[in-house]
Amino acid sequence: MTPNYDAWSKEELIARLTDIEQRLKPIPSRKKPVSLSTPGGNPFHFDRHPRRKIAVKFCYSGWEYNGLAFQSDPTPLPTVEEVLFRAFAKARLVDPDAGLDGCGWERCGRTDVGVSAAGQVVSLWVRKPPRPPERELQYVSILNRILPPTIRVLAWSPVSPSFSARFNCKHRHYKYFFTTHGLDLSLMQGAADYLVGEHDFRNLSKLDPAKQITDFCRRILSAQVNPVEPSPDLCGITKRTGHDDQLYVLDLVGSAFLYHQVRHIMAVLFLVGTGLEPPSIILTLMNTDGSESTKTGLQLPIVDRKPEYQMADALPLMLWDCAFSGSDVHWQSDGDTGSLGTEKHSGTGLVRQIHSVYQRSLIHSALEGHFLSAAVRYHPVPPQYFPFSRTGLSVGTIPRLPNNSLPIIGVPLGGGTCRRGVKYVPLLSRKRLDHVDVANARWKNGKGSRLENRKALTSTAEAIGDE
Repeated sequence: MTPNYDAWSKEELIARLTDIEQRLKPIPSRKKPVSLSTPGGNPFHFDRHPRRKIAVKFCYSGWEYNGLAFQSDPTPLPTVEEVLFRAFAKARLVDPDAGLDGCGWERCGRTDVGVSAAGQVVSLWVRKPPRPPERELQYVSILNRILPPTIRVLAWSPVSPSFSARFNCKHRHYKYFFTTHGLDLSLMQGAADYLVGEHDFRNLSKLDPAKQITDFCRRILSAQVNPVEPSPDLCGITKRTGHDDQLYVLDLVGSAFLYHQVRHIMAVLFLVGTGLEPPSIILTLMNTDGSESTKTGLQLPIVDRKPEYQMADALPLMLWDCAFSGSDVHWQSDGDTGSLGTEKHSGTGLVRQIHSVYQRSLIHSALEGHFLSAAVRYHPVPPQYFPFSRTGLSVGTIPRLPNNSLPIIGVPLGGGTCRRGVKYVPLLSRKRLDHVDVANARWKNGKGSRLENRKALTSTAEAIGDE
């Protein structure tokens, strides 16, 4: 029960606040100061300059960062937003002391640790010159000169004051890359087809009780398994070593996504591709209240609680594009007011930079492929049990080892990772997590209640300090 602080004396409130501060950390702020001054040492006054609102499209290598979103608490690696905001601040485009809230910072789609993006978008208010310049500020060049090579600004657009990178987005396009090793692509596509439309994805995502979400219905516009060209197996080494590692991608387009939704979907598609689960498992997991049975006419069990399973690896996931109406954004690059096709031929252009990185990645692929080729000269290739549709096996007919023990099978999780074990338990036979209503209520009455108390104490203390 929350105490009635209105009846407390000033001394009692201060004593209570002191006690809370000793036992709990203070509430974090989204502000992280960046010290800036003019060349002469005088402070730069942002309030003396007019502002404009823009949208910025950029890409980043997710494995280099602790996710996209700004974090007030220390993180093992910097976040993308922290590095990008500091670049804006260093260029004196935003007020560092005002933080992200001070410039109206909004992101289109949040990506977590290890996840990359090629078309992420943020909108914000930036400083503009007091007088109209002869040409637009070169936002792309200005920011890229400050940013590390793992974050590149691609384009920018002037936007209306009411524009929101999050709420004006028409759809988001994610890509998840994977190899065909041990997978039946036709089964995976058959399962992916069930995703299209509006469904309840609570069993194909991770619940974050802090958000108190109760509506898990999201609309998927397209779900296609497509080949990636060119294939990374440039020398055909993996085929010669008994592997079929052609590169494919799941192209998933939707209006909005839940927390870790794409990685959970991919984990289940991998189970389908190996033959461990039927394609209809997607329908069954979305049948949280019987609505999928009604729509399809199939007799499906109701799964109102999520079975325990591990989501797919983060490395192969990319936010490919965030789509907006043509009337909302007009993407442009430096010195280009009409199209995005111009690129400087100085050798330092953005395309040349990224192409250099791509060339090195191809060399790395070739080197790793030759390491594999060298290894199979002296070591046997492991037996291939998946996909069952090709090997003719099933969970119960996987042959035992010469010592009569069960072999360890690796269930793919993407990015060259797998979950190893000797026994596979079907998804619908696994332990179920708590119902979302139970998990939400537990957080609200526990941690959520404590956070509200801390906020109330802080607000009261600030009011006392203003007296």
